[in-house]
Amino acid sequence: MPQKIKVALLGSPNTGKTSVFNILTKLNQKVGNYPGITVEKKEGTWILNRQFKAKVFDFPGCYSLNANSIDESIVIETLLNKNDPDHPDVAIVVADVENLKRSLLFFTQIKGLKIPAILAINMADRMKKKGIEIDLDRLEKELNTKVVLLSARRNTGFDQLKQVLLNHQQIPNKEIFDISKIDSNYFSNLKKLFPKESIYRLWLLITQEANFTKLKRKRVTDTSDFQTLSTASLKKLQQKETIQRYVLINQVLKKTFTVNPLKASSFGATLDRILLHKVFGYIIFFGILMLIFESIYDFSSIPMDFIDESFSQLSHWIYSHLPSGNLTNLVAEGLIPGIGGVVIFVPQIAILYFFLALLEESGYMSRVIFLMDRGLRKFGLSGKSVIPLVSGTACAIPAVMATRNIENWRERLITILVTPFTTCAARLPVYAILIALVIPDKGSYQSLTLMGLYLVGFGAALFTAWVLHKSFVGDKKSFFVIEMPSYKMPLLKDVLYTVWEKTRTFIVEAGKIILAISIILWVLATNGPGQNFKLAEEMITNQYSSDQTIDLEAHIQAYKLENSYIGLIGRSIEPAIAPLGFDWKIGIALLSSFAAREVFVGTLATIYSVDSEKQETIKIKMTNEKRADGTPLFTLATGLSLMLFYAFALQCMSTVAIVKKETKTWKWPIIQLFSMTFLAYVISLSVFQLMQ
Repeated sequence: MPQKIKVALLGSPNTGKTSVFNILTKLNQKVGNYPGITVEKKEGTWILNRQFKAKVFDFPGCYSLNANSIDESIVIETLLNKNDPDHPDVAIVVADVENLKRSLLFFTQIKGLKIPAILAINMADRMKKKGIEIDLDRLEKELNTKVVLLSARRNTGFDQLKQVLLNHQQIPNKEIFDISKIDSNYFSNLKKLFPKESIYRLWLLITQEANFTKLKRKRVTDTSDFQTLSTASLKKLQQKETIQRYVLINQVLKKTFTVNPLKASSFGATLDRILLHKVFGYIIFFGILMLIFESIYDFSSIPMDFIDESFSQLSHWIYSHLPSGNLTNLVAEGLIPGIGGVVIFVPQIAILYFFLALLEESGYMSRVIFLMDRGLRKFGLSGKSVIPLVSGTACAIPAVMATRNIENWRERLITILVTPFTTCAARLPVYAILIALVIPDKGSYQSLTLMGLYLVGFGAALFTAWVLHKSFVGDKKSFFVIEMPSYKMPLLKDVLYTVWEKTRTFIVEAGKIILAISIILWVLATNGPGQNFKLAEEMITNQYSSDQTIDLEAHIQAYKLENSYIGLIGRSIEPAIAPLGFDWKIGIALLSSFAAREVFVGTLATIYSVDSEKQETIKIKMTNEKRADGTPLFTLATGLSLMLFYAFALQCMSTVAIVKKETKTWKWPIIQLFSMTFLAYVISLSVFQLMQ
């Protein structure tokens, strides 16, 4: 049985830590949350040799151990608590070769915890191009550790890292910075009170208490007896510590790190002048958005048609080859159409995630955040609010969680409340099917409509933020600092892995909900109270027996559906939604999609497939749907009304739950739910009535 070594993979954002983690674990990973808190926890296995294997923990990115966010606090607590199951035997600190100074601040702090630490300098393949030279032997001596040059792009240096890790017990764990020199009297008294404790460990505990006094955490040591300084004084000492650490780091780099300015490329600076321009920067950004939405339609049409046709054929095959009965009907009419109604949109969702991953990996997304900060200030937001708003294009839940990086509570609350307006991946299936039904497939009409819906959502977020900004009382001043990572060519395997993980999560999470709802809907649609449902076949046959021009079977099934339990529910809410252009079937889809937006298409697919053995795709069935007067149901007016309803309504109970968790009260999620739903109703009503 191989012996396990627990390895903490640490590093600042944009150092390529995720790429290193993927290479070490060969994607043998699992993702969860830290106990009691919704912060992502990733771990994987790295086989070193027959005797040893490493359990690698990919910790959230941190700039330092001076915690300013819950993510950073989790990292510190894990490293401080030796009884924590994730406490490492050795730490690998990943640094970016072009931003080594910043990473060394974090590294010197890790050394202060007396954990054997390896400095892994990533992106070494860029050294020659940037004119960078490093004296590794001297750097190891100055830092009192082992240093390894890595290139995740070229997969080099990892064999050396493996050998260093196997011999990690030989790495000195001596501190290279004396924390007591920032205030000798304070730390001298601290040492007298706790002579057996590490001074730096105690210092981190004290500053943790100061930064997160309202956070319910498991205490590692009781610090109440010696936290005699005010929070402001502790902050000043932290600043002094940072300054003096950088003095030490500058001395080390002066001896070991050189850059030849003649070899260094100015390409990044030139590109920044263009991409961050106050006019051209926005034009380029919206041009990229247009390219993404055009690609979503151009590249996804063939696989979507194939998936749609395949699920239709599968239902037909079930009818043809399995014995008739309720089980066969449930599978063919409920489960397959319901799940197929979501799987059909996997190509579009995968393409969206692909482009988002490219923008993030290349370093461009940080430029977008910086660019947007200029305009967001007047709406009561900061550049940091762009991260949740952009993340919201994938899912509102992690986007709301991402607001934890916003220090100003006022800005954070506003960002939480407006983030659900951002069009998420769950809305994409709804938009896609409706655009395909009501928008002509000519030129770029469909992609422009999709882009317009995204912009409408973002515009609604900004307008609502402005209203809240003017309404809320509190500190309106904040500062925004962001690091501009170097431009780099994204690693295709990392991009594809991100696409796979995000798409798989969407399918699994949506699939579980749709599976349950499809079964419930099928039961409600195939059963009903009273004689109208039970005698439907006899009543319709008698009524239309003399008319040979109608499809008698279709009339029977339609009558049964209207008088089923689900039909009665739909009929009861139809008067309220009819002014919006919706019929009772759309009403049922609206109600069910409050569990999750993507359920909308699956619900309609299930309803339209009940007792139907015709081999038709969901798109054909929806196109052929008629109103009572014989006119098409899905017209341009109905389609736009429905799309705008989904653009503004908060139809996601998981988002409601996470907002409650983040705000610590039901007040804000309830206000958010009802106000967004009311706004969606008013706008849909206005659009439909004006277009009629």
